[in-house]
Amino acid sequence: MTIVASIDLRLTLFHRIFFMINIRHRIDELTHELNEHNYKYYVLNQPTVSDYEFDRKLKELEKLELEHPEFADANSPTKRVGGDITDKFEKVTHIRPMLSLSNTYSEEDIRDWEERLHKSVGDNIEYVLELKYDGVAISLYYKNGRFVRGVTRGDGSVGEDVSANIRTIGSIPLRLRGKFPDEFEIRGEIFLPHAVFAELNREREKQGEELYANPRNTAAGTLKHQDSKLVAKRKLDCFLYFVLGDHLPYDNHFDSLLHAADWGFKVPDHKMHLIEKANSIEEIMRFIHYWDEHRHNLPFDIDGVVIKVNQISLWDELGMTAKSPRWAIAYKFKAETVSTVLEKISYQVGRTGAITPVANLRPVLLAGTTVKRASLYNADQIAKLDIREGDTVFIEKGGEIIPKVIAVDTTKPRGSVHPHIYIRQCPECGTTLVRNEGEAAHYCPNENGCPPQIKGKIEHFISRKAMNIEGIGSETIAGLYEKKLIRTVADIYDLRKEQLIGLEFTVGDEFGENPKKRSLQEKSVNNLLAGIEASKKIPFERVLFALGIRFVGETVAKKLTRRFKTIDSLVAANAEALLETDEVGEKIAQSILEWFSLEANRSMVERLKNSGLLFTADEGRSLATVSERLKGMSFVVI
Repeated sequence: MTIVASIDLRLTLFHRIFFMINIRHRIDELTHELNEHNYKYYVLNQPTVSDYEFDRKLKELEKLELEHPEFADANSPTKRVGGDITDKFEKVTHIRPMLSLSNTYSEEDIRDWEERLHKSVGDNIEYVLELKYDGVAISLYYKNGRFVRGVTRGDGSVGEDVSANIRTIGSIPLRLRGKFPDEFEIRGEIFLPHAVFAELNREREKQGEELYANPRNTAAGTLKHQDSKLVAKRKLDCFLYFVLGDHLPYDNHFDSLLHAADWGFKVPDHKMHLIEKANSIEEIMRFIHYWDEHRHNLPFDIDGVVIKVNQISLWDELGMTAKSPRWAIAYKFKAETVSTVLEKISYQVGRTGAITPVANLRPVLLAGTTVKRASLYNADQIAKLDIREGDTVFIEKGGEIIPKVIAVDTTKPRGSVHPHIYIRQCPECGTTLVRNEGEAAHYCPNENGCPPQIKGKIEHFISRKAMNIEGIGSETIAGLYEKKLIRTVADIYDLRKEQLIGLEFTVGDEFGENPKKRSLQEKSVNNLLAGIEASKKIPFERVLFALGIRFVGETVAKKLTRRFKTIDSLVAANAEALLETDEVGEKIAQSILEWFSLEANRSMVERLKNSGLLFTADEGRSLATVSERLKGMSFVVI
């Protein structure tokens, strides 16, 4: 090798090393910035950058990690968006058992507990008062300031590793701030905020799916979901309230949480009285009574108050029972229940034709809101409770966002001498209802002639997660249907400006009440038409989801488009081919076959194809996340 060649090689190597150092530095820089923004947004609720700027930096980091996987970190901010899919969760034995607290609904029990403590350890006891979050217990492990794993409570001794899903929760730090112990465990509660839960149910209602019952069960199901990308979309939140470990830098529970806040954890805010210290039973009771009255003003669910001895040195002295520590107790609030008269049972028709019975009530105040309607779920529930029009009934929210009828007040006169007879015909189109074997709901099978189903399908089609057509909403859809301008989703793409400007129609609320006149003006029409045109660029997987085939949600639509590539291949697929698709079982396969067997549906798809919608998978797009760093290389495994 010549001297010149040797110098060139050294320069090349130097440039390569310098380049890689710059890449690593940029990845570290972006990681730090995004972690700081996540902390300010999710923990402090004080965002300092726009969503656009945050997403721009996140995409830059994703690109760098994809091109240089050797620098990617398991706790990178890019893990917040999910992507890992698992078919099982590994069992993990807790380092320290996750024991439950003893519960009581009695103030007298709290007084007795406090007296027992004084008899055991004397009068010098300080208490910490906390809210009892109605969520899912979790234990998080950290080492050298980095998140290691998250484990569910399980049976208290053995839980399940849900780390991939934990990484998607913005309020849980993946790297810590400040000065922290080398190794420790912190426990808390994962929950769904009310606003997030309500939005989830609005989406499910639009899609004709059964509504989630309450935030707690939905959070639990989400945390155990196999697709972390879906978990990320659910926007779970987390409060941390218990730090454990050896050689921790404090001697009391309250200060431990203050330290945890400094490390980046979202802990109860004592300035908002979510946590307080107390020295007497009177102060304990005052805290309990305050939150029993004001709990419905919180943006999340609580079901009680937890009282703990603050001095950690007293915990060992007080000891444990077989199931719970003696130094803590939980006071649970009684679920709020009121009685009122059920004036009438009406029925609503969803997008899929599912019939939902609704209790129309004499207005009553419950959990801070005036309730006029409550769910009766299905015919079985009405028969089980023997609910009749005119009955005085008990309704409850408790952990439920949607009020439900829980019982008939048998001390009051019955509203009717005869049991309620469930409807046999659709309340909207008169079609005879059907009930599929193994399902609780009745259905109207007239999907292409029943107005609520038609409008519901169109609302689903234009929704944000489907075609995302801006400038058109449920009121406009109802108006266009009233004027006979749309009857299927394909009609949307035939709308013209001259048809729409000045169009007047009547709109009402979700129950068709309080009607009012509305007309379309030029600006609204232009926005609507622009939204329709933009939707022609929506990828095939979302178009398939938008069609509203029963049981074909976002994830299944993605699997189908990756498997069959084109709508023609999917239409031609038999049951065997469909069942070979990941996440497609007998029920989904049968639903797809039945949907495409209808001439009306096939004709609608052809019209959508002719309108310019995408019905072919973008191979380049689906492969964009695959690295080619190993392309052309061979490996020998010995």
